Amino acid sequence: MGLAWHRVAALLVFFLLLGVGAGQRVVTIQKGPLYRVRGSHVTLWCKVSGYQGPAEQNFQWSIYLPSAPEREVQIVSTADPSFPYAVYAQRVRSQEIYVERVQGDAVLLHIKELQDRDAGEYECHTPNTDERYFGSYSAKMNLSVIPDTLSVSMGSQVLTQAEGDAVELTCEVSKTTAQHTHLSVGWYRLQGAGEHQAEEILTLSKDFVLRLGPSYTQRFLSGNVRLDKVGNTTYKLSIAAVEPSDQGQLYCEAAEWIEDPDETWKDISRKQTEKTVLSVTTQDHDLHVGITASKSSLSEGDILQLNCTLGAQRSGSRCFKVAWLLDGVEVARFGPCGLLAWKKEYEERAGLGHLRAFKQSSTVYILTVYGVGPKDSGAYHCSASEVKAPGDVQSIQTNLSSAIRVDVKPIGLGLHATLISRTATVRYTQSFELVCQVNASRPIEEVLLSVGWLFQSNPPDGSYQELVRVLPDGTVSWGPAQPRFQGKAQLGKVDTSSRLHIHGAVSSHAGRYQCEVGLWRTPWGQPTASATSNAVGIQVIPPESKLQVATKESSVEVAGGADTSIECRILSAQNNSQLAVAWYFLPPTLADATPLQILRASYSGLLEYGAEFSSPAQRSRFLSQRVSNEAFQLRILSAVPGDEGGYRCVVEEWRWLEDRWHRLGEGRSGRTLLRLRLPESELHLEQANRSISAREGEEVTLGCLLQDTRVPTARLSASWFRGEEGGHPRTLLTLHHDGSIQYPQEGLAGRLQLRRPAAGDFSLTLGGVEVGDAGLYHCQLEEWQQRGKGQWALQAWARSGYTRLTAIPKESTVLSTICSSPPLLNFILFLPLILILLLALAGFCWCFISRKSKKGYIKGGKLMELQGAGGVKQA
Repeated sequence: MGLAWHRVAALLVFFLLLGVGAGQRVVTIQKGPLYRVRGSHVTLWCKVSGYQGPAEQNFQWSIYLPSAPEREVQIVSTADPSFPYAVYAQRVRSQEIYVERVQGDAVLLHIKELQDRDAGEYECHTPNTDERYFGSYSAKMNLSVIPDTLSVSMGSQVLTQAEGDAVELTCEVSKTTAQHTHLSVGWYRLQGAGEHQAEEILTLSKDFVLRLGPSYTQRFLSGNVRLDKVGNTTYKLSIAAVEPSDQGQLYCEAAEWIEDPDETWKDISRKQTEKTVLSVTTQDHDLHVGITASKSSLSEGDILQLNCTLGAQRSGSRCFKVAWLLDGVEVARFGPCGLLAWKKEYEERAGLGHLRAFKQSSTVYILTVYGVGPKDSGAYHCSASEVKAPGDVQSIQTNLSSAIRVDVKPIGLGLHATLISRTATVRYTQSFELVCQVNASRPIEEVLLSVGWLFQSNPPDGSYQELVRVLPDGTVSWGPAQPRFQGKAQLGKVDTSSRLHIHGAVSSHAGRYQCEVGLWRTPWGQPTASATSNAVGIQVIPPESKLQVATKESSVEVAGGADTSIECRILSAQNNSQLAVAWYFLPPTLADATPLQILRASYSGLLEYGAEFSSPAQRSRFLSQRVSNEAFQLRILSAVPGDEGGYRCVVEEWRWLEDRWHRLGEGRSGRTLLRLRLPESELHLEQANRSISAREGEEVTLGCLLQDTRVPTARLSASWFRGEEGGHPRTLLTLHHDGSIQYPQEGLAGRLQLRRPAAGDFSLTLGGVEVGDAGLYHCQLEEWQQRGKGQWALQAWARSGYTRLTAIPKESTVLSTICSSPPLLNFILFLPLILILLLALAGFCWCFISRKSKKGYIKGGKLMELQGAGGVKQA
């Protein structure tokens, strides 16, 4: 939306507010929902306008808890001390909860220490002081209490470092908040134990911007101090060379930030680590650095020479790094090995010979600038650092010279550029022109000028990019932004002004434009002076949506089992646009329930069904079609009682612009209420609600018993549903009147079983109860009668009461632990067999060894046999 449209909208809102304020009371409360962590100090603002009566209005704060969203619980009042309910009375008396009056008609509600029970919908009410009731007297918003998951840690330690040593400290920062939040991490220093005001060193903000403490800015620019994120949760502070001013107590502080609905960021948690005590021992320095300039006041185009001199003992045998700085930004640097390095922004000038630096001796370094310009004005310093060896990064000592001021006077042109546009807002495909007016103290015709055009997209995706530049000799040089303007940009010149004409503007041309004028001494080389104009913003308004959808509410009544259709009528739309339509179902029993998406047909005809309507049976019953240029229809085949409720369509208008499809707008239809017309039901199911419990893994049966007889020619179908408190129930299974059973949730098919449908018992048996099975269950029966060959009509239906199932987690026993672990179960089963085999092997070995030893004894000995008269016979 362009700037002009914003102004018109602002004026309309202003006059509306004037009208409201003239006689209608309006109560405004802080926009929600808000997410705040447990234990934090929370404030909520509320104000009233358009009231009559005293300037000091009274306010009453109440809460509606999630457990009882319809019951008001009074918290605190500015007028009535007895207003708080008992649950809040003590906290109000102790000033833990109080109201701060900002002005007569605006207050802040303070909760010093937020508790879990403080979550809910807050209402701010203003008692009437008007002559009559007119307007709103209260407003509401939601506050959610979330756990504080911010964790910040750094080990406490005591460090003693010599001056010039390196120090690294790491801080672990993490969070597990479910909401989208940002972190900021910073390092701070306390000078002494009794000091309360900490000095900031470095901070990485929530926007990922590095913020520097005033005392550490120059050291950060020179690379002496830095902050790095070295992992998902680790932040490291590095000081390459500590100084005496660094000593003290160092700690890390992290904060967690969340973006509120009003687009402001709020720190919801802030924590600090333990402190590390750093002591720095000083050492004597003999390094002195000086700087001199050939001239301190020059004219544009003159030559500037800067001499950097080092004063140090035995300088020839020591290693130094020397750098020149302009306004704190490094220009060039000599390394310890004598290698010269230019900073990127000076490389081109050095390559053209406009800058030169060399080492004259071990103590004298010279920088020469040829053809100085105004951008070379400023304060120059010379920095010198001593290192132990040429390859060392860590410095032994560093010294900075005093500043020398150099002023470069322009040659007297007084160059100035102004960019103007006739309009800041253009419509799609409309053309616009930018005029760059150049002014100078001398006639423009007497000097050489270049004109460049710069562009920054909207929203910004970086710095300005060059679109085109016209050099003094007439050469046209296109820049990186040229592809956006292919065949669209035209350059022109009239007197002292340059013009950029853009034909057929598209959305990629929206952004900020600048012109840059350069003064040249010769047609080659570089400009000696330049001026950049003001920025001009151009907004490109996309084509307006012409889509209008009929919003009149209606109702449709249809016989049970018959086909019906819901119409979505288009009142107007652009001829060259494409339309997408989404159909939504509004359950009749839940007034504030979120509409359920049935299906969405994209502008290309691609169908996408919602989660509750994605089963094959539902997809075959709900069909969307465009019956004409002015109407869509949702076809509902064989309507059943579960289809009763509200229906609405949301139509989107799309158009191909440039290189992709753009969504121009959308329109919502009125609600169409669908009712089923059925004969008086003779089906009767028990309506009482009940509760049952079952342990995890057990089998449980949920009752659904038909209490009546039915016509012999009738057939019944039965469906079981499971839902949560206040949610839309989901179908578990459906027994159709033809006897087929459908399981929308295939993962439950093996655990669900109907009892005896033929006997009128449709109880559901749920096997292997799991914790996730807990919820509210109910059954629904439908009576169908045959009207002709293959034709069945729905005659009646009935729904049972609700059965609340509570699943009790299974207690862990030794047997259950063994059975739940296959490796352990296999080990216990095979262990006895292994032991028996080992024992049998041991017995076999023992028998074999015993027999072998006995045989050897008989063979090796002499078996003697006694004979008469004491004789001996060898056997």
